[in-house]
Amino acid sequence: MDSPGFCAQYCTYTLMHNDTRKILSIENVDKRETQRSSTIMEREAFIRSVDKVSQEVKLSEVCTDAHSQISALFRKGKYKDSGIEHTYDMWHGAKNLSKKIHAAGQQRGCSILLQWNKDICNHFWFCCKSANTYEFFDMWIGLLHHVTGEHEWSLDACQHDPLLSDRERDWIQKGSTPHKALSDIILSERWLKEVPKYLKFGSTANLEAFHNHLLMYASKRFSYIPPVYEARILLAALDYNHHSHREVKRRADGSIQYHKIFNKKSRCWRLYSEKVAKDYSYIPEIQTMIVNQRLTSKKDLPRRYKLRPEDPRRYGLLSEVPAPSTEELLQHLRTRGDGKTLPQT
Repeated sequence: MDSPGFCAQYCTYTLMHNDTRKILSIENVDKRETQRSSTIMEREAFIRSVDKVSQEVKLSEVCTDAHSQISALFRKGKYKDSGIEHTYDMWHGAKNLSKKIHAAGQQRGCSILLQWNKDICNHFWFCCKSANTYEFFDMWIGLLHHVTGEHEWSLDACQHDPLLSDRERDWIQKGSTPHKALSDIILSERWLKEVPKYLKFGSTANLEAFHNHLLMYASKRFSYIPPVYEARILLAALDYNHHSHREVKRRADGSIQYHKIFNKKSRCWRLYSEKVAKDYSYIPEIQTMIVNQRLTSKKDLPRRYKLRPEDPRRYGLLSEVPAPSTEELLQHLRTRGDGKTLPQT
C-alpha cells in the first residue's frame, strides 16, 4: 500500500539474473520492521537480498539505479571489499541527464538546450556502449564542440557521418549562456565520477517489466496483511519465471504479430511483439503439493490464528511522537466546527 508521500507500507526488492531473466530472490520488508521511515526499506531489503543470494550464488556484478544509500554500501559500507562490482542502469542515467538538461533549458536565454536534449542523451548512450573509461571522456567532452558546429578540433574530431544541410536544430554559440550551462552539466565533477558505473551498459528493463507485472497480483491501491502480501508476491514471481520465455505470436503466413502503443511522454507510436497465451501449467503441481502436505501432516488445523514471531504486526503502531493518555487528549481536543470538547459520558 503506497499513498502519496513517504508512507509506503511494504518494500519488495527483487534480484534478477541478467542472462536467464529469472527471479533469483524476492525480499519483502515491512515498514514496521525497520521502525523508521519508508526511505530506509529499500536499503534494508537490498542487504537481505544480497546476503541471501550470496550463500548460493557467487555475485560478480549488481546493476541498480543510482540509489545513494545502496551506492554507499559499495563505496564505503558493508560491500566495499566484497568483490562485487556495482554498476548503474543506463536508462536511469540517461533519464537523469535529460532532467538536468530540461531544467537548464527552462532558464532565461537557454531554451535552445531543449532542442538538443534528445541528441545529447543519445550521444551519452553511444559513448557508454562503445567506449572505455579513457575514450569516454574524449568522446563526451567533444560534445561541447559538436553543438557549436565545430566538428574538428586540435585533439580530436567527431565520429559521425557528414551532416545534412537542412537541419532542424540551431547551433549553440560558443561561450554563450546556454553553452556554459551545458558545460556545467556534462563536466560536473559528481557526474563524471559516476560515469565508470555506466560503461558496463547494464540494464534493469526486464526487472522493471516484472515490477509492472507485480501490480496485477498486489496492487498499490489495496492494503494486504503481511502473509497475504508475501503470498501474492511469490505467485507473481512463479508466474513471471514460468512465462518469461514465451514464443512470439505469429500470423498464418508465419510473420510476427505486432500491436501499436502510443507513448504520451515521447508522443510517438511504438511496436511491441505479442506473445502466445499463458498456460499456467505449474498451478496443478502446486495444488497437488499443498494437498499432499495437508494429508501427510500430523497437525490439525489451528482454531486460532497466531502471528508468526517475525510478523511485523507484533510491533504495533509506530509513531515518532509518544502517545499521550486518553484523559489528556479529552482535555485538549475539540470537535470540528463548533469547537466543543469531546463527550465523556
